[in-house]
Amino acid sequence: MARKKAVIQNEQGIHCRPAAVILKEVASYPGKVLVECDNGESPLDSVLDLMALCLSRGTTVFINVEGPDDEAYCDKLVKLFEYHFDFPPRGQGDA
Repeated sequence: MARKKAVIQNEQGIHCRPAAVILKEVASYPGKVLVECDNGESPLDSVLDLMALCLSRGTTVFINVEGPDDEAYCDKLVKLFEYHFDFPPRGQGDA
């Protein structure tokens, strides 16, 4: 099992769209993935459960991966959790 720390860097935290990107990535992984923080823990199989952790910018999370190539896959997820998503706020740029 691999366990790595990540610090949320996205300005708006992990809201619906970043959560969907993360879960889309995890959906193809045959092992188990769990994220933990001070607000609780969640397996990465539900956008709502991930969002319920209230992962704002600066929040530290621990990502636990159990399965094939768990170290490398955990590193990949750390990069996603620390990614600066550039989704524009709703209402801006809408035609």
